[in-house]
Amino acid sequence: MIHNNKYIKYFNLTNNEISLIIGLWSFIFGFLLFTFLGPNYYDTIPPKDFEVKNGDTFTKVVQNLYDEKIISSSTNMNIAAFLYGAETKVKAGHYSIPNGLNYFQLIELFIEGTPGKQILVTIPEGIWQHNLSDLLVDKVGIDGDKFMELSRNKSFLNSLNIVGDNLEGYLLPDTYYFFRGSSASDIIKKLKYEMDKIFKVDSVIVQMAKIGLSKNEVLTLASIIDGETNKESELKLISGVYHNRLKRGMKLQADPTIQYLKRHRRSKNKVFYKDLEIDSPYNTYKNKGIPPSPINNPGKNAVLAAIFPEKTDYIFFVADGTGGHKFAVKLSEHNRNVSAYRRWRNSQ
Repeated sequence: MIHNNKYIKYFNLTNNEISLIIGLWSFIFGFLLFTFLGPNYYDTIPPKDFEVKNGDTFTKVVQNLYDEKIISSSTNMNIAAFLYGAETKVKAGHYSIPNGLNYFQLIELFIEGTPGKQILVTIPEGIWQHNLSDLLVDKVGIDGDKFMELSRNKSFLNSLNIVGDNLEGYLLPDTYYFFRGSSASDIIKKLKYEMDKIFKVDSVIVQMAKIGLSKNEVLTLASIIDGETNKESELKLISGVYHNRLKRGMKLQADPTIQYLKRHRRSKNKVFYKDLEIDSPYNTYKNKGIPPSPINNPGKNAVLAAIFPEKTDYIFFVADGTGGHKFAVKLSEHNRNVSAYRRWRNSQ
């Protein structure tokens, strides 16, 4: 066979030449990654509110992004859009832009569009389900009746892997961004997802096996703890008291469970002696153990307190009149604390 030595010589590269070519392409590839996949950071508190108006050209959108310092280079944004084929696909609307998005992530955000302006909503810890519904109706415009119906819908509960007859307790209070007009179903799924994340941590899984409580029992105990105090510093200590009472076979005797039973009455927060006789499995003054299901939606700190109780000898506590509680080991000491609280309350 006859070979053309001219072409053999042309392709016969030295090791140095090959290394140079590889290095050059590596530099080009690295430069492209850094340029288009590197995050864009702005200096204001995230997320950044940004509007694409009807009729805005892509050039106008890019210029506005640059003027508001959301991106550092309009040229890079235009190149990324060209590579993505996105110049004519951007949708008008309000956008809440997280900090640190790269050019391609920004383009995807504008292509997918958004149904409206996002609203910052803070959900208080320990909120009752009907109050949560009212809050979301007011702030986000959800269908409140649908929210409450889904909260008890067996088929919907099964789809969320909830063994029980109510969603209350499974939705994590926190501060969220929601779109105005979001569906009740979408918001429920988001809050449920955030609560589920707590139980996927390895240390939590190990501890739950150690204390021998199910997820429903943890959330129920957490809801009682959250109903007892607004002081974060007391959560684990109160949890320790309740764990001690459970181990000793004592009734929890938790006022929040009575308030739960009275939640639709005018005197819902004040507990009277006659209320302690309400016939219900949720009445912890009449029944031992943990109630059947949560009595509110507990916050993350209360949930973790129920899982990781403080080690203590206390088995009693009562309000001290200043927002906190006094704790006791012996009943005689507890009775003195109760008398002191009643004197304070009468003085008010």
